[in-house]
Amino acid sequence: MSERLLNAALSAAERGWYVFPLRVGSKRPALHGETSCPRTGPCASGHAKWEQRATTDLERIRVAWSHGPFNVGIATGPSRLVVVDLDMPKSQDKGSEGTPDGVTTFEALCERTGRAVPDTYRTRTPSGGMHLYFTAPDGVRLTNTAGSIAPLVDTRACGGYVVAAGCTTPAGPYEAVGGPVAAPVPAWLLSILQPSPKPVQAPTGITAGQYRRYADVALGCEVRNVATAADGTRNASLLRAARALGRFIASGDLPRTVVEQALRGAAGANATQPQRYYDDVIRRALDWSITHNTPPGRAA
Repeated sequence: MSERLLNAALSAAERGWYVFPLRVGSKRPALHGETSCPRTGPCASGHAKWEQRATTDLERIRVAWSHGPFNVGIATGPSRLVVVDLDMPKSQDKGSEGTPDGVTTFEALCERTGRAVPDTYRTRTPSGGMHLYFTAPDGVRLTNTAGSIAPLVDTRACGGYVVAAGCTTPAGPYEAVGGPVAAPVPAWLLSILQPSPKPVQAPTGITAGQYRRYADVALGCEVRNVATAADGTRNASLLRAARALGRFIASGDLPRTVVEQALRGAAGANATQPQRYYDDVIRRALDWSITHNTPPGRAA
């Protein structure tokens, strides 16, 4: 078992992926916490967390895995990876019966862009889900997402990690089942994952009435962007627009119902999907934006 897991760690490192040990039979890091940090070795200049201690140094890996049969964590940020985590509905969740799993949902998203599911390195998870590995483009910093693309479709990038193929937890094994190499992240997916550009800042000293007019202009611009989006990009344009406009709802300058109705109408123009699909994108994106832009102490 120790040799198998060591080989899994070495195999990942040889691909240029940064690895660190996870607890035996677990998905949790096997490294000490900040309160018990000895401030020696890698932590001589201060406590180093798992992402900072992940390595591709083969000798360091051999030494680390000589101490036990640790599972293998792949730090996606340093590895320049974007891993799409396609999960399965949890049986204990109310209303989960009949809910499509992450794999099915991602296949549908690819179909809407007119492209097949990319042939890339992937692993099957113990739950029956899938991890799709993609390489991140240079100069772009992507972070983790949870359900913002679609239900049961998460991503791991900077600040995240995944369990490597060859590892086992009490729920079962992680198995490599896809292509031999990680493909570049698809352009349509990248357009969704990239942070939305912040709207132009209103001039300092602007009055309340002027700011509301500014919000109205932003609403008109975003609605046009969605209405004129090319086929295959409407979902990404709608997601970006809702996130950009959510900040004006959070500030009290635009009513949510006005934003929702405007975006619904724009998405429905030349629609290729049922209206309920676009409604779900709008709702989730607005919820996310309002939560992240509501001033402290003010109810969302």
